Amino acid sequence: MQPYFFPYLGYFQLIWAADRFIFYDDVNYITGGWINRNRILINNTAKYLTIPCSKASQNKLIQEINHSLDDKNREKLVRKIKHAYKNAPHFKEVYPLIRDVIYANSMTISEVAITSIRVTMDYLGIATPLKKSSASYHNQHLHGTARILDICKKEDASTYTNAIGGREIYSRQDFSDEGIDLKFLKPIIPTYEQFSGPFLSGLSIIDVLMFNTIPQVHEMLSEYTLE
Repeated sequence: MQPYFFPYLGYFQLIWAADRFIFYDDVNYITGGWINRNRILINNTAKYLTIPCSKASQNKLIQEINHSLDDKNREKLVRKIKHAYKNAPHFKEVYPLIRDVIYANSMTISEVAITSIRVTMDYLGIATPLKKSSASYHNQHLHGTARILDICKKEDASTYTNAIGGREIYSRQDFSDEGIDLKFLKPIIPTYEQFSGPFLSGLSIIDVLMFNTIPQVHEMLSEYTLE
């Protein structure tokens, strides 16, 4: 999966379900996607929390895109989070983690996104091994299914699990022909108590952590189906 900035619960369900998780960071950047932004709850409304990037382009690889965070917009981002969640039950535990990610010594949006995921995993006690495709496989000459299959073979994997959206991209037969079982994870996003408004689903993991204990999040991570 491409590295996303504090992604939603379903992303972490995929990590939870995996024996090894690969960050696909040497593919083209997606503008308007989730690599540099996600949504949080502000006044009972979903609002974007965005990491600004410098010269972001779909003609560049994710790992080549630098963020343009400076002290001013870092402080703006953390104030936005503090304003949104200062009355949430787990603000005191979770807010420092988010602040550390935003103020981390990093250059690229890939580093920021991966750090946000690692920090969340550490907080939740998720020990799934992580790898970056850019550092491990040296197969950029391959594309699409051929590249995924090459990674699976180099990892000696018998099963490849993708997000449910991959059903439109990958063929089970192509994987079966290479002795690999292709599965798709369909997330189940449970409701939980937020503030006074109606429940808003699919927000950043930040929202989940602010309102739930670690054991409660563990239960949520297990609520998915494999197809």
